[in-house]
Amino acid sequence: MMPYHRYSAIRVFAILFSILTMAVPAQSHENAPAIIDMSVDGANLVITIDVNVESLISGTADEAFSGETEEGAEEYLRLRDLSAADLSTAYKSFANTYRDGLMLSVDGAAVPLSADTPEIPETGDVAVARISTLSFTATLPATTGELRWTYPAEYGDSILRLFVPNSEEFPEPTLADFVPRDTSASVDLANIAPQSLGTVILDYIVAGFDHIIPKGLDHILFVIGLFLLSAYLRPLLTQVTMFTLAHTITLALGALGYVKISGSIVEPLIAASIIFVAVENLFTEKLSPWRPFLIFGFGLLHGLGFASVLGDFGLPAAQFIPALIAFNVGVEIGQLSVIAVCFFAVGYWFRDKDWYHRVIVIPASLAIAIIATYWLLERTGFIG
Repeated sequence: MMPYHRYSAIRVFAILFSILTMAVPAQSHENAPAIIDMSVDGANLVITIDVNVESLISGTADEAFSGETEEGAEEYLRLRDLSAADLSTAYKSFANTYRDGLMLSVDGAAVPLSADTPEIPETGDVAVARISTLSFTATLPATTGELRWTYPAEYGDSILRLFVPNSEEFPEPTLADFVPRDTSASVDLANIAPQSLGTVILDYIVAGFDHIIPKGLDHILFVIGLFLLSAYLRPLLTQVTMFTLAHTITLALGALGYVKISGSIVEPLIAASIIFVAVENLFTEKLSPWRPFLIFGFGLLHGLGFASVLGDFGLPAAQFIPALIAFNVGVEIGQLSVIAVCFFAVGYWFRDKDWYHRVIVIPASLAIAIIATYWLLERTGFIG
């Protein structure tokens, strides 16, 4: 009979990687938050929403929480193959449902929205999410009072950016607010002003954390791969420090616009970095002298991935640096949370066992390598 402690370790990782394996299809259309731009000009309001229409129609926009991702994935992929004209036709039957779910009010009074013609790009690379632009207009009942916006929870997270047209005082978004599902954002129309420093810091810490947990499954697997090689503090801190330093550099350079590399290049390389770390774990039990430098290089890639997400947010110009730092802090909290869960789930209890590498590291690393290989093939177009 297998000893109880070995059975417990295997059970922990069997449950963990069963969940991860079931989540693999979701990565084929991982959703960034919808980008919602509002332009306020007196009583006139124009709203444009950059969003993945296919995920809205297929019901996978909130895939991280819906529990129905696998069911909707096939429909999502079918829609992703459609031409712009055919997707526009498919959206027409859903358009009223979507518009009616958008909740806009002034001092509690609902403001009806009128939909304009959507802008849907051609099919392009089906391995990359297609972002369409949906436009709406409204007439506000008053130019003062509390403007409140709520994006339906089933459509996922959103980024709300508020502009004042032809304003020399506010040429950039006066508001760039990360709005998690089930929450709303409000603006005082009589005093449109940039967010407070504290609000910006809190919003972007949440945004950074949200990008790791629950949305950053590829980053989560990479961090787990780092943990698996050694559950001891010194080698783990060496790897995490190099990774953090590297992705901080490229996150900052990318957010500032100095470095920009297409996601079609970065995302496959991120998958490849996960494969490398996982495969190396299969053949070694100790941190090699050159691995931290490789981790640094991989961290540069992951930082570019973070930067592409942050670039979509439209950082508030008046508080760019605090928002950038806060986002990175959120990312770090997410990564450290992953390590803490791994450590207290298996590291603390089993790291000194002579079977730790054979029973835990090898099966877990093999599972990570398989998942990342699937992503690599998908992101390079070898599988649909």
